[in-house]
Amino acid sequence: MKKYTIIATVCILAFLGLGAGVYNNDKLFEITKNLEIFSNLYKELNTYYVDDIDPSKLMKVGIDAMVGTLDPYTNYFSETQIETWRYLSEGKYEGIGANVQNIGDNITIIEPYEGYPAFAAGLKAGDIILSIDGQSTKGKTGDDLGVLLRGVPGSVVNIEVKRPGVKDPMTFKVNRGEIKMSNVPYFGIVRDHVGYVSLTTFTQDASKNIGDAIKAMKKEDPQLKGLILDLRDNGGGLLIEAVNIVNLFVGANVEVVSTRGKVREWDKVFSTRGPALDADLPVAILINKRSASASEIVSGALQDLDRGVLIGQRSFGKGLVQNTKDIGYNSKLKLTTSKYYIPSGRCIQAVSYKNGVPVDIPDSQRHVFRTKGGRKVLDGGGVTPDIYVAPDSGSAPIKSLLDNFVVFNYVTQYMISHTNIAPADQYVFTDFNDFMNYVEKNDYPFEINSEKKLNELISSSQHDELYNTLKSNLNDLKARIIKEKKNILINHKEQICNFITRDIVSRVYNQKGKIISSISHDTEVEEAVNLLNNPAKYKKILGKN
Repeated sequence: MKKYTIIATVCILAFLGLGAGVYNNDKLFEITKNLEIFSNLYKELNTYYVDDIDPSKLMKVGIDAMVGTLDPYTNYFSETQIETWRYLSEGKYEGIGANVQNIGDNITIIEPYEGYPAFAAGLKAGDIILSIDGQSTKGKTGDDLGVLLRGVPGSVVNIEVKRPGVKDPMTFKVNRGEIKMSNVPYFGIVRDHVGYVSLTTFTQDASKNIGDAIKAMKKEDPQLKGLILDLRDNGGGLLIEAVNIVNLFVGANVEVVSTRGKVREWDKVFSTRGPALDADLPVAILINKRSASASEIVSGALQDLDRGVLIGQRSFGKGLVQNTKDIGYNSKLKLTTSKYYIPSGRCIQAVSYKNGVPVDIPDSQRHVFRTKGGRKVLDGGGVTPDIYVAPDSGSAPIKSLLDNFVVFNYVTQYMISHTNIAPADQYVFTDFNDFMNYVEKNDYPFEINSEKKLNELISSSQHDELYNTLKSNLNDLKARIIKEKKNILINHKEQICNFITRDIVSRVYNQKGKIISSISHDTEVEEAVNLLNNPAKYKKILGKN
């Protein structure tokens, strides 16, 4: 009991260290009381519960449940999860350098990253991992494998895989290394004197890498008319890198973002510090519903300052700032400490969540703010683009195909007999009939929303007295939905072929090739190129006519 009392006392002292201005005596008493209750409960469970309990796992369940009542960004990282934390915060980790996920009952390599150990050893997308250093992967998750695959740089890990199209299992010796993913995987001139830069995460040197890319494109094309900054699917990262990226396009001493929270001493204002790299170059920023945090600072600030035009879909809506605290034994707490506000004064934080995802807020419930030039912008629930473009994967059937790895699995089979692929900027997949044969042979291995709801209804109704009466009608309806899946796929033929094209190209030409391929079939990039070649329309959107 003494040990747990000491733990509680240490925790209380930590709270006291924040200052009397944060917690009054009543609040401190509640903290003291509940910490003692918690420590006593934890001790009793570990001592007397009928079955053996893993104390670490039990505590993690309790901590995860506790932070889970707050927001999706306040997280606990145990000692075994520190490598995950390092990757999320620093963009680097120690391991083999591959995206590994569960597909059905198999642990599958989705992508070995070019230039890193898995790629160098010869592992390929589609390889099914059977064992790691002799330990079977059966029943394990991708997170479990992360622990086994990561380790000291230079150490060797033996990975046994089943490769589609190859009869016998294959074993690869992979030398672990430090994995630091490039935050600017591609830049280049698209066409008509318009440059393009893809930023995947706001890790260290993101602003420098974008600046270097702009300089290189200006050298390649002295008549550069504009820049496309692609922040789609970018979940954010370092706040200072967001400020520095805005500084590339805006001069010194301009407020970009401010943070405000419970501890007023921590409130800060972040402004640009030096001259802009180019204060006049027209900029189009691509965003989507997975553009979050630092991506929303950059896109929202450039919108508020009337410095760039936003194209795509409303962003995620993460206006919360996290700080990381060491809490002992090589574990950490990442907790929300404040909200950020962009130049117009608006906060883009979503006000509510469902299953960790922001709930869409109607424009009628969002407050109006004004940009530097007087344009109307709204707070809450993300940044709204100036030009809306429907996403290629926005329809439910396409999303279902991707989420269920139908396209990925098809491409894995396709690559067995198709090894001669044209260059990334020229290759186009056209054999849609072959894809249709694949999905029909595999009984349409994806589930659309209406089918999912119907299956839930069938399952729940089996215990009702009316089930025998309704059974025939329900099964008929299910058969009709399955039959209509074919028509659904045909209606989305062009989109599906585009996604297959990108996946095939990525197998041969890796991430850079995938981006090059996607640009040539990207409606949002096309919209941006056309806009940047129409100065009158660009200025009109920004209210500068």
